[in-house]
Amino acid sequence: MKAVTLNVEGMSCGHCVAAIEGSLKKELGINAKVDLAAKTVSVEFDEANVTVEKIKDVIEDQGYDVN
Repeated sequence: MKAVTLNVEGMSCGHCVAAIEGSLKKELGINAKVDLAAKTVSVEFDEANVTVEKIKDVIEDQGYDVN
Protein backbone atom coordinates (compact mmCIF):
# COMPACT_ATOMS: atom_id res chain seq x y z
CA MET A 1 0.00 0.00 0.00
CA LYS A 2 1.12 3.50 -0.80
CA ALA A 3 0.05 6.61 1.10
CA VAL A 4 -0.10 10.08 -0.39
CA THR A 5 -1.33 13.46 0.81
CA LEU A 6 -2.51 15.89 -1.85
CA ASN A 7 -3.03 19.64 -1.54
CA VAL A 8 -6.52 20.51 -2.75
CA GLU A 9 -7.90 24.01 -3.31
CA GLY A 10 -11.57 24.96 -3.24
CA MET A 11 -12.78 22.87 -0.30
CA SER A 12 -14.79 24.79 2.27
CA CYS A 13 -17.51 22.66 3.89
CA GLY A 14 -18.90 19.26 4.76
CA HIS A 15 -20.32 18.89 1.26
CA CYS A 16 -16.79 19.20 -0.14
CA VAL A 17 -15.59 16.47 2.22
CA ALA A 18 -18.46 14.16 1.24
CA ALA A 19 -17.99 14.85 -2.48
CA ILE A 20 -14.30 14.00 -2.49
CA GLU A 21 -14.37 11.08 -0.05
CA GLY A 22 -17.49 9.64 -1.70
CA SER A 23 -16.21 9.91 -5.26
CA LEU A 24 -12.89 8.25 -4.44
CA LYS A 25 -14.69 5.42 -2.66
CA LYS A 26 -17.28 4.97 -5.42
CA GLU A 27 -15.03 5.32 -8.47
CA LEU A 28 -11.77 3.81 -7.25
CA GLY A 29 -12.76 1.78 -4.19
CA ILE A 30 -10.30 3.61 -1.96
CA ASN A 31 -10.77 5.46 1.30
CA ALA A 32 -9.72 9.07 1.68
CA LYS A 33 -9.51 11.48 4.59
CA VAL A 34 -10.12 15.16 3.89
CA ASP A 35 -8.65 17.79 6.22
CA LEU A 36 -10.46 21.06 5.49
CA ALA A 37 -8.22 23.18 7.72
CA ALA A 38 -5.03 21.94 6.06
CA LYS A 39 -6.65 21.78 2.60
CA THR A 40 -5.39 18.24 2.09
CA VAL A 41 -6.69 14.84 1.08
CA SER A 42 -4.85 11.77 2.38
CA VAL A 43 -5.32 8.41 0.67
CA GLU A 44 -3.91 4.91 0.93
CA PHE A 45 -4.06 2.80 -2.21
CA ASP A 46 -2.60 -0.16 -4.04
CA GLU A 47 -0.31 1.07 -6.81
CA ALA A 48 -1.09 -2.04 -8.83
CA ASN A 49 -4.71 -0.89 -9.18
CA VAL A 50 -4.71 2.93 -8.93
CA THR A 51 -2.31 5.73 -9.89
CA VAL A 52 -1.85 9.08 -8.20
CA GLU A 53 -2.86 10.71 -11.50
CA LYS A 54 -6.18 8.83 -11.46
CA ILE A 55 -6.82 9.98 -7.88
CA LYS A 56 -6.12 13.56 -8.93
CA ASP A 57 -8.46 13.19 -11.92
CA VAL A 58 -11.34 12.00 -9.72
CA ILE A 59 -10.87 14.93 -7.32
CA GLU A 60 -10.62 17.42 -10.19
CA ASP A 61 -13.79 15.95 -11.74
CA GLN A 62 -15.57 17.06 -8.55
CA GLY A 63 -14.52 20.66 -9.25
CA TYR A 64 -11.45 21.04 -7.04
CA ASP A 65 -7.86 21.95 -7.93
CA VAL A 66 -5.13 19.51 -6.95
CA ASN A 67 -1.61 20.91 -6.51
